[in-house]
Amino acid sequence: MKKVLVYCLVVIMFASCTQLSSEYKRTKQENDSLKLYILKNETEVNELLSILNAIEEDIQAIRLSEDVLMMQKGSELSTSRRENMRKNINLINESLKRNKEKLEELQEKLDASSFDFSILQKTIDRLSKEMKEKSELAAVLQKELDKKEVRIVELTSQIEVLHADVKELEEINLTHVDRINEQEIELNTVYYCFGTKKELKEQNILTGGGLFSKTKAMQGDFNRDYFLTVDKRTVSSIHLYSSKATIITNHPNGSYRLNKEPDGKLTLEIIHSSVFWSLSNFLVIEVK
Repeated sequence: MKKVLVYCLVVIMFASCTQLSSEYKRTKQENDSLKLYILKNETEVNELLSILNAIEEDIQAIRLSEDVLMMQKGSELSTSRRENMRKNINLINESLKRNKEKLEELQEKLDASSFDFSILQKTIDRLSKEMKEKSELAAVLQKELDKKEVRIVELTSQIEVLHADVKELEEINLTHVDRINEQEIELNTVYYCFGTKKELKEQNILTGGGLFSKTKAMQGDFNRDYFLTVDKRTVSSIHLYSSKATIITNHPNGSYRLNKEPDGKLTLEIIHSSVFWSLSNFLVIEVK
């Protein structure tokens, strides 16, 4: 009887152990499956968050570039600033294009996932909206920059025309100045000569002077090359190299005087230039 009882207990224990072993295996399998599921979702979440973080970093860089552009927008744009502004706009557009592709990739992964990513979806929607706004702003800034560059080209063209006009006016002015200078020189140019009666007659500067005729100066075809040319504004005295002299041409009294130098030679001193030359631009002096 005892043998039978022991046998029965052994059978019961064996059956119980077998049942426990099967339950353990099933539980272990379920646990392993759950771990794989969690690991899979964790990997998926990490991948999605990695993409999202990269997008956030790019958008932050876009915000900084946008701040720089807004500062430059209202200022006068030099060539270097326009180039920098255009580079920043291009960088923003490239970043927006790159991040749009990343968001599309993120959305595809989100749609294909069995995990609940409703919070992440809100973030994606927010970033998509912000990127759209940034894209529109970049387009506006690009348009304004293009308008400014067109205006700069127009102004440059107008400035070139103005420079050409100024240059032409300067040339005209120089011509007028030259002409005025020529006229002024011509107006102030006077001529004088001195010589003996014989010398002056030989040059036909003096004519007549016979018994029944009065001596005349510069009548007919006289030799102009015999005269010296001077500027009446600068000539104040003429050395005559003679102790006796007679002024033949007509010059107002009191506008000149003949001074005797220590060596006995005479010097014509012109006291009032404008008065002295008022009647004639030619001065003829007979010396003896």
